[in-house]
Amino acid sequence: MKLFFASDIHGSLASAQKAIAAFEQSGAKYLILLGDILNHGPRNALPEVYDPIKVAELLNKYADRITAVRGNCDSEVDQMLLNFPMMADYNLVMLADGRRLFLTHGHIYNADKHPQLMAGDVIVAGHTHIPVAELKGDYYVFNPGSVAIPRNGLAASYGLLDDNQLSVISFEGEVLAQTVLN
Repeated sequence: MKLFFASDIHGSLASAQKAIAAFEQSGAKYLILLGDILNHGPRNALPEVYDPIKVAELLNKYADRITAVRGNCDSEVDQMLLNFPMMADYNLVMLADGRRLFLTHGHIYNADKHPQLMAGDVIVAGHTHIPVAELKGDYYVFNPGSVAIPRNGLAASYGLLDDNQLSVISFEGEVLAQTVLN
């Protein structure tokens, strides 16, 4: 199964459109949104083509394929615009091999603060806007970066789980981080 990950859209219609185009091209069955979907937040500058209502309308077309978690900039008002649940602080996805993906935004749970995991499980979080795909001890850490407001001079990016490979990919096609799940 192929999964597509996007985080930190922050209401950018241009970024949401790029993410949806990449999702469609990827052949992934499901789109996982890791929070900060509609609101830019008070610490961020307005992203390119800031239009939370149109972002909601675009994402709602894929509601049956979306699993989402709440980011620190998401609120109940945002949920009112979306046709898929996004107010949970975390969600779990079970893979066919028995491995779990612990989905979260990263402001409450993250690579350093999380519930007990089994060896081989994956913490999937956004929040930092910095791509990561690595083994940390006996679990994996995966952050697809940000589709709208990348940090540290990095490119806007998304994540992909294809078979047992986790990749963070820029919209220009450059692999920014990658690891194989063993």
